[in-house]
Amino acid sequence: MRKRIVSIIGTVLLLGAGAARAEVKIALDCPPNPKLCGSYVWSKAFSEHLSAAGLKAKLYKRGALGGEAERLDQVSQGLLEVSNSALQVAGKLDTLIFGAYLPYLFDNSEHFDSAVEKAELIKKINEKITPKGVRLIAFLHLGPPAGICNTKRPIHSPADIKGLRMRALDKSQIALYRAWGAKGTVVPWKEVPNALQTGVADGYLNPVFVPVLFGHTDFIKHFTDAKVSPTTRIAIASEKWYRGLSAKDRKRVEAAIVAANATARAWRAKATPAMAAMAKSKGITITTLTPAQRATFVALSKKVYTQGVMSAAQVKIWTDAAAAAK
Repeated sequence: MRKRIVSIIGTVLLLGAGAARAEVKIALDCPPNPKLCGSYVWSKAFSEHLSAAGLKAKLYKRGALGGEAERLDQVSQGLLEVSNSALQVAGKLDTLIFGAYLPYLFDNSEHFDSAVEKAELIKKINEKITPKGVRLIAFLHLGPPAGICNTKRPIHSPADIKGLRMRALDKSQIALYRAWGAKGTVVPWKEVPNALQTGVADGYLNPVFVPVLFGHTDFIKHFTDAKVSPTTRIAIASEKWYRGLSAKDRKRVEAAIVAANATARAWRAKATPAMAAMAKSKGITITTLTPAQRATFVALSKKVYTQGVMSAAQVKIWTDAAAAAK
């Protein structure tokens, strides 16, 4: 009888070890292009470091495991280990994360990274969202800061954007467009090509390479390097999966995150200069703002910090973090 009990316990332990060692699924959010997609670069490095540490990982192409809502549901239930997702996904769980979108708060992506680390913003966000089954493990920079992509004309000032209808992510971005004199309309990303073609939208905020990466250069003809904000998405993990890891495997995951962050930052510094040239080769005109022109956009943009979904207290957490990281 004793031998049988020992055998059963051994079997259970083996099954538990097998579950912990199951494939780590990583859902991508962009084409697997190492020249144009920073989140892919991060995910590839993350998966390679996991695999090298003995945790088998596999990348799943964009859309293969569902859209944003489906992936959030899978992550929260423990069915998907890691997903590259929009900030709006975690924002459904708690709005503090939207501070990453505040226009003209950060000088550049390096300033953003420094502020997030020094103020422990990932920890603060996770205090709110991990009880709901989702853990933020990294901010993913797609490339250089966001600028104004549009189908109509070069934009040097808010007067030039007046009257354009811009694709928006949410009501906070609609408020930003309104402050500039433009209109905003929320359009899911998969519907953007049709919106641009039919005039439902005249453009969007994104880095210069996005029209090239997603095949929008038949419509997008102008880019203004307004440097509005870092182009940030997120890597989220299942809290159920994360908590189910052994202490040793959790350390391996944390080490893989650190290594992937370093790889992505090095890639960003190297890849950014070539992106504008690539856009130009596809027929996109590039407009660079003078300091005075940019200052006009900055002044208008900061008026809308509390007109979106964040509370004044949440905005202060981010503005204090940015100031401390100067």
